[in-house]
Amino acid sequence: MTDASDQWKQWHERRTETVSAPYGPLALTGTYWLEDYPEGRIPDIPGTWTADGDAVVLTAAASDGLTVDGRSFAGRVRLEADTGPVADARVALGERRLAVLVREGAWGVREYDPDAAARRAFRGIAATGHDPRWTVPGRFTPYAEERTVRVPNADGRERGLGLAGELTFTLAGQESTLQVARQPDGALWAVFADATSGHGSFRFRFLYSGAPDAEGRATVDFNRAVLPPCAFADHFICPFPPPGNTLDLAIPAGERALL
Repeated sequence: MTDASDQWKQWHERRTETVSAPYGPLALTGTYWLEDYPEGRIPDIPGTWTADGDAVVLTAAASDGLTVDGRSFAGRVRLEADTGPVADARVALGERRLAVLVREGAWGVREYDPDAAARRAFRGIAATGHDPRWTVPGRFTPYAEERTVRVPNADGRERGLGLAGELTFTLAGQESTLQVARQPDGALWAVFADATSGHGSFRFRFLYSGAPDAEGRATVDFNRAVLPPCAFADHFICPFPPPGNTLDLAIPAGERALL
């Protein structure tokens, strides 16, 4: 093996371990928006959950069996959004984790269950082995100001997607551009589709690139294109590709589908 192909194999193995972990994406069994439950009662989840400004208020009795911060809970508590690992979510029900989230001011609760049917049925990720043709240099051009575009999400709702600039590269002899978001550490993230989407690959995928250097240079590696979380569980709200991010060439590289 070349160093690159060996590194790719290790990356693929880590990805498989991550998505199949007890509280990985395969364990998500529900996303419940509190605006859909005005009385605060979420199906099959004990307690009363209500949005209150910048937090969710949970009210529960000891008989509900909930724990908060690892201790049996009874009473009332304000919960901010869980931003860390799911395993560290403040609220639990046995082995299940109940993670609070907020999107565009809408509060919700996600339920993760290590015994989820999708996790038990998981057999792996279909992915193409490393091919140097799909790793190319790129150039990032930031927008003067970050833009937000409204795009459909996997749950049927439309939400804003922040875009920081454009990543241009030449692939298979063709110059292409993707609109990208910028992560807190400076790395770039794109939601894209290509000619294989829905035909041998999931309907869209995510592409991550390290932070560009001072001159905007970055590596574009489709060998590490990944399935979005909603490929593993229907309850994720992944954004669809923004206008212009559907490439008219086939990229049979990276993760393509579940086995």
